[in-house]
Amino acid sequence: MQLSLFTDLYELTMMQAYLAEGVTDTAVFTLFVRRLPEHRNFLLACGIEPVLEYLETLRFTDEDLEYLRSLDRFSNELLTWLRGFRFTGDVYAVQEGTPIFANEPIVEVVAPIAQAQLVETFVMNQIHVQTVLASKGARVVAAARGRTVVDFGARRSHGIDAALKAARAFYIAGVHATSNVLAGKLYGIPVAGTMAHSYIQAHEDERDAFRAFARTFPGTVLLVDTYDTLEGVRRVIELVKSAPEEITVSAVRLDSGDLGPLARETRRLLDAAGLQHIGIFASSGLDEHVIVDLLDSGAPINGFGVGTGMSVSEDAPALDMAYKLSQYGGSGRTKLSRHKPILPGRKQVFRQEDGGTAVRDVIGRAEERLEGRPLLQLMMRGGAPVPEASASLESLRRRAAEELARLPAHVTAIAPATPRYPVVVSDALEQHHARVREAVLTRGD
Repeated sequence: MQLSLFTDLYELTMMQAYLAEGVTDTAVFTLFVRRLPEHRNFLLACGIEPVLEYLETLRFTDEDLEYLRSLDRFSNELLTWLRGFRFTGDVYAVQEGTPIFANEPIVEVVAPIAQAQLVETFVMNQIHVQTVLASKGARVVAAARGRTVVDFGARRSHGIDAALKAARAFYIAGVHATSNVLAGKLYGIPVAGTMAHSYIQAHEDERDAFRAFARTFPGTVLLVDTYDTLEGVRRVIELVKSAPEEITVSAVRLDSGDLGPLARETRRLLDAAGLQHIGIFASSGLDEHVIVDLLDSGAPINGFGVGTGMSVSEDAPALDMAYKLSQYGGSGRTKLSRHKPILPGRKQVFRQEDGGTAVRDVIGRAEERLEGRPLLQLMMRGGAPVPEASASLESLRRRAAEELARLPAHVTAIAPATPRYPVVVSDALEQHHARVREAVLTRGD
């Protein structure tokens, strides 16, 4: 899909005004989240690679320009400028799979102001949705305590792009597989699935449905709750015991009812029949809280299919994310709006650790050399991706697991973190911010 017009109208009107006024100097725009949602101890940065690809390939076609001309809003000067548009800026960002906190820069775009302004909508859209979903996915994976988690959310995601990007974000966050076949093809993510109740209903007898499906797909997972869950389990046992070399089943799936007691009784029936190798896979209205409750109650569940609650991040579906001008023409910029401060200039985040565990983050000026590991790195130079910054999906997944393991246990826990992970601003950046604020107030007089 051609994405050049995926931008808010005011980006284009501001660009026209910039060009008319000769406001063309280099700007720094910073993307960050002002505050964490109530139900999040951290966020997991995601979505940077699609942004870099967009910036590298962004072009305006004749059809795009003709549409803009038809709106009778835009000058020939702007349309000519757009015809030759190429993004020529630099991009600094944290690597995907990095835990981040409030007010920390996720991305900084350094480019001529009209270029940096134009791309705001796409940059925010992609990083917002994928960070929301990766953060949710990380919590579900943590709740599962090493058990398999499969993304079942495509059908209730908010559109096709969201479903595809969700599968990618979930995989980076540690989810094991997706039911979304197109996501599997596009990103190389493992695909997994079981069967629907409609397959069982299409047969006159549940036994016949189980037998036919198991013969077609050896080692399959059979859905046992279409009619009577425990009777379905008994029928699976009967089927496997009657033809152990012909019929193999890896697990039964529970998709309704009180999953804890059903899982315990299912396990008892399977074990009594000598079928300890057959696992139990659960779905139906799951999220991290339900999973924690199930496992804390001793439910012997081996894997989880998680759909709507994860795919729309039901408890925290949006972030207070902002993309703000923090420098223009070499001078820091800020806002005086209440509760919406902007840290001026290019910045860096230093993650300080003690014995391999993160203890606090310091947001400093880009040129500072503070204690700790710098998180932002150069991802794009002069409109071209930096090869050394590229990473495979598998390496991003490993990185996310390693970075999450470095956080304190109370921060990665499902319960609200007490105390919150500390993030402070360096003295140099605080002083720079004060000078910029004073300059703004002086100009206002």
